[in-house]
Amino acid sequence: MKNKIILASNSPYKRALLGKLGIPFTAVKPSFNEECYDKNPNHDHRELSLQLAYLKGESLVDGSSIVISADQLCSFENEILSKPGNHATAIKHLKKLQGKTHKLITSYCLFHSDGVIKRTDITTLTMKKMSDQEIEDYLKLDTPYDCAGAYKIEEAGIALFDNILCDDFTAIMGLPLIQLSQDLKSLGVELWKPL
Repeated sequence: MKNKIILASNSPYKRALLGKLGIPFTAVKPSFNEECYDKNPNHDHRELSLQLAYLKGESLVDGSSIVISADQLCSFENEILSKPGNHATAIKHLKKLQGKTHKLITSYCLFHSDGVIKRTDITTLTMKKMSDQEIEDYLKLDTPYDCAGAYKIEEAGIALFDNILCDDFTAIMGLPLIQLSQDLKSLGVELWKPL
């Protein structure tokens, strides 16, 4: 299959993850404006993640390309902890999460000529208790202000946790490659082929 593959994201993390599969793709920012979408906390978080992934990908569907889109939510006690964006909000997020369990909900949609494949991966994480100084030290090291939950688990953030339950570690970083690679192969995409 020689369809062009589009990653509906300008995230450097998602680009790096998809790059691990050794397939040619183009990363394009979706035209869907997520900031204008109603993220009512009463919505089912799994459904919301999947809907956001769908809307991002749908905005780039052209009828001939394979479009991969994804969304990730940090779900904690019926609240969504979005990307903090700054130091003060990151401190608040980590103080809420420490010593408690939360979920990272990662959904993706794979748009192709015959329809769309929708998947969701849920990871359950229990964070250690930390002192205020430990939180400050961590944030200075990883600066995870553009990450859901205010941590980079693929970096020093792994040491923040007591326990992680997941089926696919790459889902924590934003794109579940185990299932995605299977879905791409089912569409005839060959992995690890150089351009």
